[in-house]
Amino acid sequence: MKLRIPPALVMLLFGALMYLLDRYLPFGEFDFFGRKPLYLVLAGLGALVILISVIQFLVNKTTTHPLDLEKTTGLVTNGIYNFTRNPMYLGMLLFLLAFGLKLGNAFNSLLAAGFVSYMNHFQIKHEEAALEKKFGKEYRYYCKLTRRWF
Repeated sequence: MKLRIPPALVMLLFGALMYLLDRYLPFGEFDFFGRKPLYLVLAGLGALVILISVIQFLVNKTTTHPLDLEKTTGLVTNGIYNFTRNPMYLGMLLFLLAFGLKLGNAFNSLLAAGFVSYMNHFQIKHEEAALEKKFGKEYRYYCKLTRRWF
């Protein structure tokens, strides 16, 4: 099955929803000491996780394109992929959490959870099926050892 919406666009759409929620919801605002350093750290960590995972795909000469799973040439299970099967999506989640902290509306955490749910159902489920079909027992073993998100 070919998916229609690139994950980066999904992240941007959820970010836009977070902005709209913050702008138009008259309650839920919060602030605390250290909020700015925390969202900067989360955003930096998100960028680092995505960068490391993309570099690992490039080093292993496999595709980073999530909409064309047939082009996958190898199963990457080392490095950051020892800790999470989806570090690129984890990095996107960290960006959304950072953006939610920057905006300062508690209800944005619900949208970040919505991003996880959407990605699990509409993206990751299909990726996992394609990888299992292509790599079989090796992929199933990897799934037993490594969590989907973190």
